[in-house]
Amino acid sequence: MTVKSSSPGPALTWHTLGVRQTLEQFQTDRQSGLTSQQVTAQLEQYGTNELIEAGGRSTWEILLDQFTNIMLLLLIAVALISGVLDFFDWRAGKLSPGEIPFKDTIAIIAIVILNGLLGYFQESKAEKDLAALKKLASSRVRVIRDGKTIEVDSKELVPGDVMLLEAGVQVAADGRLIEASNLQIRESALTGEAQAVSKRVETELPAETPLGDRINLVYQGTEVLQGRAAAIVTGTGMQTELGRIATMLQSVEAEATPLQKRMALLSKVLVTGALLLVALVVLGGIGYATWQSGKNLLEVALSDVGKEYLEVSLSMAVAIVPEGLPAVITVTLALGTQRMVKRQALIRKLPAVETLGSVTTICSDKTGTLTQNKMVVQLLHTSSTSLRVTGDGYSPTGAFAPVEANAATVDPQEQPELLNLLTACTVCNDAVLQEEKGSWIILGDPTEGALLTLAGKAGFEKDQWASKLPRVAEFPFSSERKRMSAIVEVLDTDPTLTSDGSHYIMFTKGSPELILERCTQIQVGDAAQPIAEEQRRKVLEQNNQMAGRGLRVLGFACKPLTAIPPEGSDEVSERELVWLGLVAMLDAPRPEVRDAVARCRSAGIRPVMITGDHQLTAQAVAEDLGIAKPGDRALTGNQLEHLSLEELANEVEDVSVYARVAPEHKLRIVQVLQRKGHVVAMTGDGVNDAPALKQADIGIAMGITGTDVSKDASDMVLLDDNFATIVAATEEGRVVYTNIRRFIKYILGSNIGELLTIAAAPLLGLGGVPLSPLQILWMNLVTDGLPALALAVEPAEPDVMRRPPHDPGESIFARGLGAYMIRIGIVLAILAIALMSWAYGYTHANPTAEDPSGDRWKTMVFTTLCIAQMGHALAIRSNTRLTIELNPLTNPFLLGAVVVTSLLQLALVYVPFLRSFFNTHYLSGFELGVCLGVSVLMFVWVELEKLVFRWYAKTKK
Repeated sequence: MTVKSSSPGPALTWHTLGVRQTLEQFQTDRQSGLTSQQVTAQLEQYGTNELIEAGGRSTWEILLDQFTNIMLLLLIAVALISGVLDFFDWRAGKLSPGEIPFKDTIAIIAIVILNGLLGYFQESKAEKDLAALKKLASSRVRVIRDGKTIEVDSKELVPGDVMLLEAGVQVAADGRLIEASNLQIRESALTGEAQAVSKRVETELPAETPLGDRINLVYQGTEVLQGRAAAIVTGTGMQTELGRIATMLQSVEAEATPLQKRMALLSKVLVTGALLLVALVVLGGIGYATWQSGKNLLEVALSDVGKEYLEVSLSMAVAIVPEGLPAVITVTLALGTQRMVKRQALIRKLPAVETLGSVTTICSDKTGTLTQNKMVVQLLHTSSTSLRVTGDGYSPTGAFAPVEANAATVDPQEQPELLNLLTACTVCNDAVLQEEKGSWIILGDPTEGALLTLAGKAGFEKDQWASKLPRVAEFPFSSERKRMSAIVEVLDTDPTLTSDGSHYIMFTKGSPELILERCTQIQVGDAAQPIAEEQRRKVLEQNNQMAGRGLRVLGFACKPLTAIPPEGSDEVSERELVWLGLVAMLDAPRPEVRDAVARCRSAGIRPVMITGDHQLTAQAVAEDLGIAKPGDRALTGNQLEHLSLEELANEVEDVSVYARVAPEHKLRIVQVLQRKGHVVAMTGDGVNDAPALKQADIGIAMGITGTDVSKDASDMVLLDDNFATIVAATEEGRVVYTNIRRFIKYILGSNIGELLTIAAAPLLGLGGVPLSPLQILWMNLVTDGLPALALAVEPAEPDVMRRPPHDPGESIFARGLGAYMIRIGIVLAILAIALMSWAYGYTHANPTAEDPSGDRWKTMVFTTLCIAQMGHALAIRSNTRLTIELNPLTNPFLLGAVVVTSLLQLALVYVPFLRSFFNTHYLSGFELGVCLGVSVLMFVWVELEKLVFRWYAKTKK
């Protein structure tokens, strides 16, 4: 069903309203819910609770679009004209005995179809973004209607329904909480934050509160981890936060990649140039023949002379189109994807391989990509000791050392204050630390896992302490209390923790400020003493310093007890505590990311952090990794909300950290960077990241933590969720683009040589066309294609990541490529035309039994052009180094391609049935030797060019 009216959801900021106001908006009773009549009316007004898919291109439209390419249209026109000429020759009986009619037409049409299908298969991958979003919707949901609790399909939910939630269920629609008990919801897919969110009912929040901080709302597609609740449905279908993301996702239009833009420009230049040259040769030739014969123009055009020039034009048109180029580019990109998989990057869309090489800005999420997604304790403070802790991840290996530089490590077992603090970390803890397949993992809350890892570094194991200090009661954590307490029985432990008559100890952890308020004593050495105001100020100062650096800080305290406190007595029992100390932790940066960021900088790529985390934490990590410098400005989601596009455009070049951002903020940042001319790579793992991933030039999803939605919207998936992998993939992208430019130089230089050679034949008064369309297709597909594929695997140049990215808007002909192609094409044409002029006279003067008409000169031209390209392929591996200076084993595929292609070319001359099919002639040893001798001059020319450029570079210095 189509939505017939907007839900009231987005029009109102539901987090600013109280429960009573929300109920009044929908005329809903919290005990009996909506009536059946109200449900029917709401369903009619708002439609079903489903995401609606916008129409896209059909399969046939995608297929037909492939044949609108200007080069393919030119080939189709050539095939049709060639077919018409063959038809008239066939009807007139002009075909040679055994000659196959329509060979050229069939071959050209086959190439057109193959190129069209190649493009179709690249584009026809169905977009699955919305399908993956729909999977996040719950299928069944419990609601209250007509005073009864019933279960309905999630698509039947309407605004105003009272929706019941419990642990393990997926939230089926957006809603405002009206009841909640210890409710925790995982919203990471929607907000990007890994921590579960504790929800509360009796809270009215400011209108500008970010999505991740709206603790009185629940959202479709999120998961209830703990507790139970009732909520009024405020938004369904496309009016949910998930629906807003779907709308943004469908509104993003796919941009052509830099390579696609360059290839489109190349096609236009080649076809325009070819048509102009064809027109010049044909009109000039027919005009000259008209002037020489004295006949009228139309009569000459319809004569054999006109037909000859038409055949010349067809061959020229086929010569200028690099038929093998699309296939070579596709294979090159595919080989690039294989190399990237080995470096933990999975490419979903082929053009992304080359686009990576043009990236100027990498916008990365923080959690799990720049960091380990593992909380690691960095610092701890007791009354008389401040220590830093070493180690990575959850591995319980590391050392304790004073915060002063170069200070010696200390043994925690010899520090009573530290022992008591670590005991609290161990027993006031519900997580489990275990080793699995050689790596340490946490079952439970990551924060508590970090505390177990800390204790493990001091030799404390939870299982051992469970037998010494078994837990007998607890006061669980809640967002209102901001603390938890575990009461343990003392069976076997150090007497410093207990006083006379105390058989139990209560360990408490939580918000440092709140726990410190409840303390009357402080642990100093092995005894507790009254806490002084100066000591309180010192603790608060330490807490503020660490929090200001973006660390998450917990306070710990204990209290000896003579009996187990009764349930619900937490307010009374959690008083007169003994302060033990502070523990500060951070989602530690990945060790390899610092080097990766430095490589980005040296490569001219700017890394930017965009995260849903808090600003202080984001800045601390960014400064640690080198993404930002101390004092650099950071922008929050609230600040972004109040910036216009023009104001944001003025900021983006200077801001490297964005914190507390919403999905639409990420999308705006990417769009503004693109408008400033940047090629943007964007990472993401949540549903909220999908629109920005699709908008970015390279959308990069996380393979481990990423949702299906983010993966389907991406161009690339990181198999290890590591920022360093993006940099490695960027390097591969640069190598691919360099190799694409290399074989484009190789292929188009040959095409220009062919074109000029064909154009020269009638102008020199030589009878017939030197190269048939079929022979030209052979050259473009085989003679050029095989060595070009080998050039595609040329290894990286040493400085590939020490130079800035090339201008994404640069032409394919930039940086001397166009001049090189024209120069080499002219040299190749001069060699071929010189040979053609000599060979024409030689073969006509020396007819053979196999070639009484003396047409062997055409085969000599054909062979010379093909073999000359082999020398060109060997020489083009480097722009500056001579071929003898290169190790041939670094690209053995090129040697193999040159040998195989040369043998295939000889087969066309010396294998009878191939000779008949391709209309070639047998060449004598002398004639073949002349072809080889002229061909070698092409290799010599390219090598001499390198020496000249070297000399010029030295004189310039």
